[in-house]
Amino acid sequence: MAAGAGEAGGLATAERTLTDRLVRHAHRVRYEDFDDTVLRRARHRLLDGLGNIVAGHRAPGMQELVDGVAAWGGRPDSTVLGDGRRLPAHHAAMLNAALMRSFDFEPVGAEGPGRRQVAAHITGTTVPVALALGERQGSTGREVLTALLVGEDIAARLAFGSGFDVYSGQDNTGTVNGVGATVVACLLMGLDEERTRHALGLAVNQLAGTVASIFDHASAFKLPMAFAARNAITAAEMAAAGVTGPEDPIGGRFGFLQTYCADPDPEVMLERLGEAFYADAVIKPWSCCRAAQPSLDACTRLLRDARVSAERIERVVVHVTPRTAAGFVGQRFEAGDCPEVSAAFSIHYTAAAALAFGTVRPEHLAPEAMADPRVQRLLDRIEIRGTLDDGEVLTAEVEVRLSDGTVHRERVDSPLGDVHHAPLDHGQILEKYRLNAAFSGRLDAARAEQAAAAVASFQDLPDVGRLTGLFGAGNA
Repeated sequence: MAAGAGEAGGLATAERTLTDRLVRHAHRVRYEDFDDTVLRRARHRLLDGLGNIVAGHRAPGMQELVDGVAAWGGRPDSTVLGDGRRLPAHHAAMLNAALMRSFDFEPVGAEGPGRRQVAAHITGTTVPVALALGERQGSTGREVLTALLVGEDIAARLAFGSGFDVYSGQDNTGTVNGVGATVVACLLMGLDEERTRHALGLAVNQLAGTVASIFDHASAFKLPMAFAARNAITAAEMAAAGVTGPEDPIGGRFGFLQTYCADPDPEVMLERLGEAFYADAVIKPWSCCRAAQPSLDACTRLLRDARVSAERIERVVVHVTPRTAAGFVGQRFEAGDCPEVSAAFSIHYTAAAALAFGTVRPEHLAPEAMADPRVQRLLDRIEIRGTLDDGEVLTAEVEVRLSDGTVHRERVDSPLGDVHHAPLDHGQILEKYRLNAAFSGRLDAARAEQAAAAVASFQDLPDVGRLTGLFGAGNA
C-alpha cells in the first residue's frame, strides 16, 4: 500500500501533525489493503464479540440498564443485540459495549511492532460502534470491515505507544478506545479528513476512565468502554454538524499524548503505518481478567496432564509477579455486592473454579458456582505469592500438593488465546460463541448458526443489518 506506507516517515510528511498523519492514513486505506490473515482475525473478533454481547444479558443489572437507556427514547437507528429494541446509534453502541464487557470475556491485548502487546480491550468499543453505525447507514460488510480495521489499528498504535500502565489509575478502555472508535464512526458516516480531525478533537474532550471500579469490584468497570462507544458516535455527529475541535488533538499541546500518556512514543505509533494493521491479539478462552489467565491455564493443565482432582488437593500455591500479587487480581476473593466482578478479577477465585470445574465461563462467575463445596474447600487452600520477576507479566507457576503428599507443578509463560503464541483455532472460537449464545437465552441455535455463517462471509454482506437483524427480539 504505497500511499499508506508513505505516511510513516520522510520529508513529505515532516510538517504534518500526528493527527493529520493518522487521519490521512485512515482515509487512504482500502479493503484491498488487508491480507487474508488480518481479515480472518477481524472476523474472529467480530464473532467472539457477538457471543459476548448476548451473554452479557445474563449479567446482574444489565436488564435494568438496557431498560433505563431504552426509556430515554430517540430515533430507532440501531439494534440492542440480543434485545431487539432499536435505539439511537450512540445509545445502542453504548449498551452493546457494556454487554460485551460484562463478564470480561471479550478480546484483549493491543499488539504493536514485533508482536509485542500492551493491556487493552479495543474490540469491546470498536465492534459495537461499527455495527450500530453500519446498521444505521446501510453499510456493506466490506465498508464496515474497512472502517473497523482502520479504527482498531489506530487505537492499538495509540495504546502500544502510550506507555500505559494498568496500575496507573486510568483505564485505557475509555481513552484509546474512544479515539479509535471515532475513526470508525467518521469513516462509516463519510466524513472528510477535516471533519474527522474535528471529530477526534471532540472525542479527546470526552476521554475518561478509572480502574478504581475494578479494585472496588463495582459493575461500573464496564462503563469506560461503553462511554467510549457512545462518545465516539457523538463526536462524529457533532463534527458532521459543524462543531470544530483543536488542530492536533492527538499530538498537540494538551492533546491525547500530553494529557493521557505517561511515556508516549509517537514514532512507535507510526511504525509501519499502512503496512501492518494492528488490533487486539487475544481471544480469551476463559471469562476473567487476562492477568489471571496464566495461573488458570496452569490449573487446567494440571487437571489434564497430572490428572489432579479437586477432592485430593490439600494446598495450592500460585506464583506470580509482585505487581500482580499486589494488584486487583491478587486480592483475596470476597463476593461482595457484585460477585461476578469480584470473581472475574480474582486469581484466588478463578484458580479454585478452574480446579473444580475445569474451566471458567460466565456461569462460573455466578453465586451458585461460588457456593459449590469444591470451590469453597479450595478457596481455603489457595495462597498467592509474588515470587516471580516483574518482567514475567504473563507468567504463572502453580504448585499443588495432594492428600497423598505428592506435589505437581506447572509453569505457563504463554497463556492460551494469544494469536501469535498460543492461538485458539477456528473451531474453538466458534464453540465459545455457540456456548455464549446458548448461555444467553437470547438466541436460538438456528439463529446463532445463521449469524455465524454471516460473519464467516461478512465481507460479502450487502447490508450489515442482515446480521444485526438476527439478534432481534423473540429469537430465543
